[in-house]
Amino acid sequence: MASIDVNGKSVEVDEEGYLVDLTKWTKEAAEILSAQDELVLTDNHWEVITFLREYYEEYQIAPAVRVLTKAIGKKLGPEKGNSKYLYELFPYGPAKQACRFAGLPKPTGCV
Repeated sequence: MASIDVNGKSVEVDEEGYLVDLTKWTKEAAEILSAQDELVLTDNHWEVITFLREYYEEYQIAPAVRVLTKAIGKKLGPEKGNSKYLYELFPYGPAKQACRFAGLPKPTGCV
């Protein structure tokens, strides 16, 4: 199984780069995963990542993109709760890529 090095500790990831053990997530792990995709995380990225982690904690599921867009719109406003904005932040798919950075499982319905 593959792994990433986070502060000198090996953290296992699956073949698609999602953390195997969700409890091993740290902000540093998110930054390493985003660097693999050549993305630098900004405050806007962190806002979505934090939202996803809170959502997962409450519902125990990673939301698909449609649910994510709608939920972000409710909490952060319509200017952030739209596909265009989220794809600008996470070009490989807002739900799929953001969940990977957030240390969450791949959202249901994502290929």
